[in-house]
Amino acid sequence: MICDNNATIKRRELLTQIAKLCLDQSLQAEIDDLPLKRFPKNSQTTRCCVHAARAIVRQRLIAMMGFSVEQDDEKKALSAYAQDALKRDKVEGTILTVIDNGCSACVQANYFVTNTCRGCLARPCSMNCPKDAISFVNGQALIDSKACVNCGRCQKVCPYHAIVYVPIPCEEACPVGAIMKDETGKEYIDYNKCIYCGKCSRACPFGAIMEKSQIIDIIQQLKTKNPVIAMIAPAIIGQFGGKLNQLVSALLKLGFSEVVEVARGAEITVAKEAEEFIERISQGDQFMTTSCCPAYTEVVRKHIPGLKKHVSDTKTPLHYTGEMVRNNNPEAITVFLSPCFAKRKEAIFDDYVDFVLTFEELGALFIAADIDVLDCAETPLDVEAKISGRRFPVVGGVAKSVKQAIGDRVQCNEVIINGVTKKELNLLKAYARGSAPGNLVEVMACEGGCIAGPGVISHPKVSKGKIDAMEKE
Repeated sequence: MICDNNATIKRRELLTQIAKLCLDQSLQAEIDDLPLKRFPKNSQTTRCCVHAARAIVRQRLIAMMGFSVEQDDEKKALSAYAQDALKRDKVEGTILTVIDNGCSACVQANYFVTNTCRGCLARPCSMNCPKDAISFVNGQALIDSKACVNCGRCQKVCPYHAIVYVPIPCEEACPVGAIMKDETGKEYIDYNKCIYCGKCSRACPFGAIMEKSQIIDIIQQLKTKNPVIAMIAPAIIGQFGGKLNQLVSALLKLGFSEVVEVARGAEITVAKEAEEFIERISQGDQFMTTSCCPAYTEVVRKHIPGLKKHVSDTKTPLHYTGEMVRNNNPEAITVFLSPCFAKRKEAIFDDYVDFVLTFEELGALFIAADIDVLDCAETPLDVEAKISGRRFPVVGGVAKSVKQAIGDRVQCNEVIINGVTKKELNLLKAYARGSAPGNLVEVMACEGGCIAGPGVISHPKVSKGKIDAMEKE
C-alpha cells in the first residue's frame, strides 16, 4: 500500500508534473492543459467518461496547488488557481481535502449476499437476523439495507460463506470516526474530530482524500535569495536509497542552503522528557506518555481530555530543531521534510517552522529536477545527530532513548502503543480512567512508527533496517 498501487502512482505522476512546471516557470501557462493531456479524447478511463476523469484530475491539481477542493469555484480556471498559488505567502485552512468527484460514494450497507447463496432449507441467515432484514427472492437471500444494522450474524451462520462484509475503506480506517457521508453519499471530514493521521487517505482505493500540498510555495522559496534550510526527519533514512550524505548533496542541488537533522532536536526531547519523567514519578504520578506524535496529542485534545494530565509537556523534536535553526539564522526559511500529515498541522502553530514537504513530494521534486540521490557525491552534515535521536521514527525508539537517559535514577517500565486504531483508542481511554501497565507510555499514531507514515515512499522494513544498521554501527 506504501508504493505499489495505481492510485498512488497516478498521484505521484501528477505531483511530479506540477513540480516540473513550477521549476520551469510555466505552471500558469500550461496547467490548464494537464487534464486534457492526461485523458485525451476517446481515451480509456476507469470512470463513466473522459469528462469525469478530467474533472477528477482538475480537482487533484487544485489540492496539489494547496487549495481546498470543497471550496472549488468550477468557473475558475486552473491557471487562475496557479496564479494565486504563486503569489501567496502560505497555505491556509485545513490540511486535508476530499476530491468529491473522485469519491465513489461506497454503499453504506456493509453486508452483501453473493451469488454463492444456495437458498438452503435451513436459512440460518434469516432465522438469526434480529431485524428481519433478510428475505428470499428467486431462491436467493436478499438483505434490506434500510433494515440491516450491520450486526454480522448472518455472515457468521451462513454455511456457504455467501455473505461478505464490504467495508467503507476510509471510514473503516479512521480510528476516531472523523470521516462520514453527506446527504449525497460522498465522504466529508469532521475537523472537530480529525487527528490528521492520514489513515483515510491511504485507505481510499480511489485516492479521493488528499492533503493540500505546499510544494509550489517551497519551490518559490528555493528560487529566492533567502536561506532555505531543510530540516530532515529521522524517518528519511532509507527513503531514497544511497547514503544520508548523498541525500544531503541532493537537497543542496535542489537549492536548499543547509540541511539539519531533526534527530538533533530529538536529542533535546529525550533529555527533557527523561528529566520530566523523573520529576513526575518522584512526585507520585502513575505514568507519563510521550508527546512527540502530533496525531496522538490531537487524539488527547479532541477525544480523551482526561489523559492530558499524563502527556509530557516536552516539545517535539521538530520544535526544538526549528528553534535551533532560527536562533542561528533569524532570517532562515525552515522547511521540514516529513513522513507525516499531522506535522503539517503542528507546523501551522509553530513559529519556528515555515513549510512542510512530505517525502512523497520531495521524491516528485527530485524527479522533476532530474536529481538522482544515488548519483550524488557525499556531503557531510555540519553536525551529525546521535542514535538516540535517529531511532525516534521506529516504534519503541522514543521509549528506548528516554529510558536510557533515565538510567537507574528511577524505575522505568515502558509500554508501547504501536498505532492508534479503534482498539488502541479504547485502551488509551482505559488508561485515562485508571492506570497504565507501565509508567512510560510511548504512543505512535502509525503502526510501525513514523517510517510508516502516510507521506513515505519506502517500505517501513527498508527504513527500519537502515536505522537498525546505524544503531549497530
